[in-house]
Amino acid sequence: MEECAASQDHPNGPNQSFSSPNNISRTSSTKNVPQTPTRSLRSSGTVDGGPQSPRSTTTTTRRRKKQYAVSTRWEQEVAENGPIKDFHRFFCCCARRLGNMFVLCERADGSPVVIAGPCWPFCMFVTLPLILAVSGAVAYFMIISNESPLPLWVAYIYFPVLGFVLASLFCVSCQDPGLMERVTDEEAGEGGWFWNEQVGSFRPPGALYCRECGVLIQDYDHLCPWTGTGIGRGNMMAFKLFVVGVNVLCYFSIILVIVALLRGLRY
Repeated sequence: MEECAASQDHPNGPNQSFSSPNNISRTSSTKNVPQTPTRSLRSSGTVDGGPQSPRSTTTTTRRRKKQYAVSTRWEQEVAENGPIKDFHRFFCCCARRLGNMFVLCERADGSPVVIAGPCWPFCMFVTLPLILAVSGAVAYFMIISNESPLPLWVAYIYFPVLGFVLASLFCVSCQDPGLMERVTDEEAGEGGWFWNEQVGSFRPPGALYCRECGVLIQDYDHLCPWTGTGIGRGNMMAFKLFVVGVNVLCYFSIILVIVALLRGLRY
């Protein structure tokens, strides 16, 4: 009866026989050994063969930057000789170079926010000073000057037009013209895409390689030295607005000069 009572009170269950003191000490020592939390290791992605955590996958995705279709000759030259040292490097020393384009500001995935074209010196030192000089002279001598025969309300029309032209010029010159990522999957060739040897990538219809820019541009139209960059899908709308704005500003300035001269001769 004592043995039956001992077996019923044992925490391991009724089917397990009473153990000796030596066995009890071994059992207690075994129970006190801390177990490895395999579940937490698997959740952190450290166990071999275990699933990776969503956080690590997200981090890997964020760190991956876009690989744009740039000139393979330029890539080979950079790989062999290092960064190209030319006139642009001294003025765009902090920019990341893509072919002959210069990325001044970019997102986390590498897509450019502010990018300059290969002819940015012409835009910076010719186009912009020309617009500011001509419009500034017209505004000062024909509108702001005390001896001007034109009313002052003309300035409330002229300066917004000038600001629109400058804003559209900035959007054209510093906006992504439509850089395309490099596509090497052969399935793209079956979908009507064409292989471009200059960038080592498939291209869709309408996308062309710009030799001056050194990149593949979607819906490429032409290279505009006045804006300093190539014109494609990304900045085509801004380019059209710039052309319209420049024409309006030019004709408006000519009309103001003619009216001011006629009024000056009359009085």
